[in-house]
Amino acid sequence: MKRDSETFLSLITSSQASLYAYILSLVPHAQQAEDILQETNLVLWRKAADYTAGTSFLAWACKVAYFNVLGHRRRFCREKLVFSDELLDYLAERQAERVEDLESRRDALRKCLEKLPDRQRSIIESRYEPGASVRRMAEEAGMTEGALSQSLSRIRGAILNCIQSRLSTEGQP
Repeated sequence: MKRDSETFLSLITSSQASLYAYILSLVPHAQQAEDILQETNLVLWRKAADYTAGTSFLAWACKVAYFNVLGHRRRFCREKLVFSDELLDYLAERQAERVEDLESRRDALRKCLEKLPDRQRSIIESRYEPGASVRRMAEEAGMTEGALSQSLSRIRGAILNCIQSRLSTEGQP
């Protein structure tokens, strides 16, 4: 695949959150993960021609990230807390499997949120805005904190059931 193609740029862009989560699971600090993600993006860009279209871009990108994590470990192995190579290999394999699932879970969450009635979706979206609190939301809605907490719990339960249902249906032939 050509590295200047819009498709390749789209693949890199859409994989950033999952790739970052994968890297963060293998290194102890968020700043290190961000640095490794940037290094990985550069390598992906340089090796665009090595990517086989139609295969899992995320799996390929995770493998590149894994090698960048190993290189990072070699450079910073003087730190006191360093995982053994065997443990890192194990974690990398498990996380690579989970990263693929993450996208389907996010997609299921998006679709389940869209299915909620407007009022319930508004309550959930408000709750997860930066700085939001149940107390403030309850005051603004003229409800008690307990009543709002109960509503949030029911909505979350409905979302969870919806996600589990979507994921179990997707896994069936």
